[in-house]
Amino acid sequence: MLGIGIAAVDDILRVPHLPEADGKVRVTGSERACGGLAATALVAAARLGVRAGYAGVLGTDDLSDFVLRTLASEGVDVAHAARLPQAGPGRSIIVVDPDGRRIVYSDPSGALVAAELAPTPDVVRSTRVLMVDHVRVPACVRAARVARAAGIPVVGDLERAEHPRFPDLLALVDHLVIPVAFGARLTGARDPDAILRGLRAPGRTVVLTAGAEGAWWLGPDATAVPAHRPAFPVTVVDTTGCGDAFHGAYAAGLATGLDLPARVRLASAVGALTATRSGGQAGLPDRPTVEAFMDAHPG
Repeated sequence: MLGIGIAAVDDILRVPHLPEADGKVRVTGSERACGGLAATALVAAARLGVRAGYAGVLGTDDLSDFVLRTLASEGVDVAHAARLPQAGPGRSIIVVDPDGRRIVYSDPSGALVAAELAPTPDVVRSTRVLMVDHVRVPACVRAARVARAAGIPVVGDLERAEHPRFPDLLALVDHLVIPVAFGARLTGARDPDAILRGLRAPGRTVVLTAGAEGAWWLGPDATAVPAHRPAFPVTVVDTTGCGDAFHGAYAAGLATGLDLPARVRLASAVGALTATRSGGQAGLPDRPTVEAFMDAHPG
């Protein structure tokens, strides 16, 4: 699988409680991690044993070096990542309380440099699954068109619709995997079943994620009906990266031929396990851990 969206550097701050407006709270711990929608999803897939590659744009600075070293150490192929002096990773400061609740301060500006720069068509055509996000929209549109023409499924990790070319990108996504709240904003509907039906398009699979409430999905067939999978019961430590882990595991399941219910189950397990550990990407589980967890939670 190939990802061309954002890679980021996350500075994670641990606090005894989330701050209020004009308040002050003491930091009890901190760590730096590689993050970002595309990068985290690719690491999640790589830990499941799926070949993954990053073909986004980074800079020539130390933070970009950190991202590339981290991805490479996880087995993600970074040979097709472009590097430009004026570009860089996204940056996030993530404040996390003991219950795993968080506040994210995000700055994607470095990743928006050369946002139209996409990998060559040959690179896109070499993958089984293409992952796109809402950050580098022009590049994602270009790559998704190549993938569509080659019959390669496009998985969309989308959470924002502000870019003027977002409708073009949305129309190219075969597997739309989004938070239920974003689905509600896109459709104006409230009920998950109504949101799924509002996002239905010919040949498109739609999956809605809702954390502890589980996930809903609707298959691509015109006769398909909405289905729901409850969340796995876990003790939450940190929800950083859980959604991106879900996307990466879903795409990994797609690349390895799992059917839709099995893909959602796998993705739900990976997301749940990620929430039991701290540090975003550092908390992503490997395949033996995921398989043992699913064996212990059948159904």
